Amino acid sequence: MPDLPVPYAVTGRRRETHDTWTLRLEPAGDASLPAFSPGQFAMLYAFGAGEAPISISAMDGVALVHTIRAVGAVTRALCAAGAGDLLGVRGPFGHPWPLEAAVGRDVVLVAGGLGLPPLRPVLAAVLAARQRFGNVTLLYGARTPADIVFGDELARWAGRADLQVAVTVDAPAAGWDGRVGLVTRLVEDAELDPGRSVAMVCGPEPMMRFGAAALLERRLAPADVWLSLERSMVCGIGHCGHCQLGPLFVCKDGPVVRHDVAEPLLAVAEL
Repeated sequence: MPDLPVPYAVTGRRRETHDTWTLRLEPAGDASLPAFSPGQFAMLYAFGAGEAPISISAMDGVALVHTIRAVGAVTRALCAAGAGDLLGVRGPFGHPWPLEAAVGRDVVLVAGGLGLPPLRPVLAAVLAARQRFGNVTLLYGARTPADIVFGDELARWAGRADLQVAVTVDAPAAGWDGRVGLVTRLVEDAELDPGRSVAMVCGPEPMMRFGAAALLERRLAPADVWLSLERSMVCGIGHCGHCQLGPLFVCKDGPVVRHDVAEPLLAVAEL
């Protein structure tokens, strides 16, 4: 795992929403990084602006795909990168989603806002080996219809007979005829077998806490509910301490953490 960023070139760029882009990156030289697993993240370096932790939203051979919201100087620089531009990449970092533990069981994915991109590789892996898993359910909530990412893919996924998809928005707009309300309502209404299900939850921290609580209300065991935590990650290897959450360093002990480990820490306001 290199301490210095490895140069990757932007080979694809797609706008998802008004402030979110998906970038495809490929090695710009002979060096490339080890394979990433769903749930892991990279430290992406925009030369002259700085570095930010960004989850993998797809994997394609040696290419890395990241979906990024422009919310600060670094992420704005990353989102502005065009075809042929060079970015630095370090990784892979962190623990992945528990895909192997889900084999032979039902898979429930609960995403809020930009929490869908980190779960997208999980869904791709499950659908690529569909016979190894039971029922598969995707529950996704966004603030408004304009904030929905991967809209075309959501429509294709919803058309599959072997996948249950439900989408909701907090605030509807003209022409929206789908569900309105919090993603927790989707959890309440979903067809779930608690004894067979493994749930993976990603999104804003309040959404994850309430989404996990809704899953527990449906009688899923805390050890079968996994969250992807987000803190200020700077070094990626647990040395700087910026991402400390109680006894955990999110960059190396997470970002994927079992609910019964994460919940007592998230409940402490000072952390």
